[in-house]
Amino acid sequence: MSILEQEQLEKKYDPLDTTLKFVNRRDDLDPLYDDDGCLKAEMSCGHAVTPGSLTQWCRSQLDEGHYKFRCPAVVEGTKLCNKLWSYQEVRRLADLSAEEIQHFEETMARLAAAEYCEIQPCPQCGTYVERKDLTNLCVRCIICTADQKKTYQFCWQCQRQWKGAAPRSDRCDNDGCINRDLQLLQTCKTISLPEVEGVTDCPSVRACPTCGVKVEHNRQHCKNVSCPRCHVEFCFVCLKRKRKCSKTSSPYKICPSGVAPRQTSIPVWHRK
Repeated sequence: MSILEQEQLEKKYDPLDTTLKFVNRRDDLDPLYDDDGCLKAEMSCGHAVTPGSLTQWCRSQLDEGHYKFRCPAVVEGTKLCNKLWSYQEVRRLADLSAEEIQHFEETMARLAAAEYCEIQPCPQCGTYVERKDLTNLCVRCIICTADQKKTYQFCWQCQRQWKGAAPRSDRCDNDGCINRDLQLLQTCKTISLPEVEGVTDCPSVRACPTCGVKVEHNRQHCKNVSCPRCHVEFCFVCLKRKRKCSKTSSPYKICPSGVAPRQTSIPVWHRK
């Protein structure tokens, strides 16, 4: 058991906390774990949780690129509750520590920003800058421009002061300016998908065909994956969207077109 898992198990509600509604039933987030000695509290959706199970579930959602938390409790057959929880409710009932609050809020802010815009810190001053033209690597920092009283531009790719003509979508003129994500796509190892019949030699890293973010397959279950940034589901093998791929093949069999070759370009996300 990891230190993190141990910490979650040690979390307990204060039985004297009158702001919480305690219930005497199994944890709906972890129904197979039965600990009658652990107090459960009821979420706004009506499902029971412990502070540990709630923290673990919400951490897993952040790890998968989701900054909004929904109840995963099964309500009927395989149907999930899916009710949205507010962060304020999660923070209180998960009994988040100061360190966990910092991690949650920083991660949520980064994921929310990435959903709506492309941002990263200026290499000169550290201020976060938005790249509005996703086809141009030359970006101007307005803070450095104002401080230096002359235009300061940097390369989005190599994170150095811009050198050469602009705009450009491939590289600047600095030595060693390469697209490391594209290099990874072309040189990463190959993997098999043990549970998908016929898939034995597939690149281990793919660029999401919708937004271009790097995605890896955990080699478990079917061939479809969900992008952690745009949340579009696609086939890791043929790179088609899940709904299109599923028209011609099973999730557990190789696609009729076979394994798509290594990607030679990274898609640009055209946000709607």
